[in-house]
Amino acid sequence: MDYFLSEEQKMLVELAKKFAHEKIKPVREEFDEKEEFPWSVIEEFAKTDLAGVYIPAEYGGMGMGVFDLCVVVEELSKIDGSISLSLAATALGTFPILLFGTDDQKKKYLPGIASGKKLAAFGITEPNAGSDAGAIQTSAKKEGDSYILNGTKCFITNAGEAEVYTVIAMTDKTKGPRGASCFIVEKGTPGFTFGKKEKKMGIRSSSTRELIFNNCKIPKENLLAKEGMGFIVAMKTFDASRPGVAAQALGIAAGALDDAVDYSRKRVQFGQPISGFQAIQHILADMATEVEAARALLYATARQYDKDPSARNTKSSAMAKLYASEVAMKTTVNAVQVLGGYGYMREYPMEKRMRDAKITQIYEGTSQIQRNEIAFALIKESARK
Repeated sequence: MDYFLSEEQKMLVELAKKFAHEKIKPVREEFDEKEEFPWSVIEEFAKTDLAGVYIPAEYGGMGMGVFDLCVVVEELSKIDGSISLSLAATALGTFPILLFGTDDQKKKYLPGIASGKKLAAFGITEPNAGSDAGAIQTSAKKEGDSYILNGTKCFITNAGEAEVYTVIAMTDKTKGPRGASCFIVEKGTPGFTFGKKEKKMGIRSSSTRELIFNNCKIPKENLLAKEGMGFIVAMKTFDASRPGVAAQALGIAAGALDDAVDYSRKRVQFGQPISGFQAIQHILADMATEVEAARALLYATARQYDKDPSARNTKSSAMAKLYASEVAMKTTVNAVQVLGGYGYMREYPMEKRMRDAKITQIYEGTSQIQRNEIAFALIKESARK
């Protein structure tokens, strides 16, 4: 379908596609097998200038938007959803600064991220605070001109590799969610360390670790927005970042569809390509329809966000993330089925796509949490009528 991309956006897609095929495809299995962070690929990616596609020009970026970030993430994820995650997760860690940072904070942190030389990460999840973000225990106590952070975050993407972290901590636990605040914490700050690197089912080349704060002292200038606005920062961040997860999921699904169609044309059984069998044709037809529907929903959502970032885009962002992640899981499972035994073998990328797809239904809010967000928005809209 024609989504009426501008010439500049078409160039973004072609550049991302070229990079994915030339720089990511030859090494994706190696990094997955070794569970090694792909710094060599990240360094090459920085040369494309795509890392700053969503960052304003005055801070060193390309001055485009969430939609443009999504088409880049989608294209990279068609080849590998794990390596592409470093870009999407950096955007997640950057959005709090973009949305709530002062001009001084933006000047300090955004140029390095836009250049691709620095990665970012977002810290909200804790051992006892996943979907229940209100159960956060990490604290930030103000002492003079500083805040002292104590606590642990877990399952943090890019942890240990990123230089810049935006972290949600409680400045007043008596106020519940209204007592949370958001802080910028730099790697190397005394009292800030990392836990073990998690061994995962999928996205193995992505680093997932704990953030550990032990009397970590940061200057008061590192507070984003105001005290007590932490959950507002987090929710507005998710409105902006969930389309990026949807783009990752969409890319994984689209890549699986391409590979399944190609395989079906070449695999001969009973004297003909299996693409000639109606059973296979119906699987491919359903996959293609659902992938295109996910793309249409995502693109509309991202364009709506860019048109008015200040609006509450929670429902549409949740819908895009929910649907694209569900499609990614279903599509990769069916693609493995089309490839049969070959789809199950690690020599082919399809089993990896299926492993990578699962996380898109979990992080940045599970599919069940997305349904909650959508339902709450629907009920509120109905009450206003």
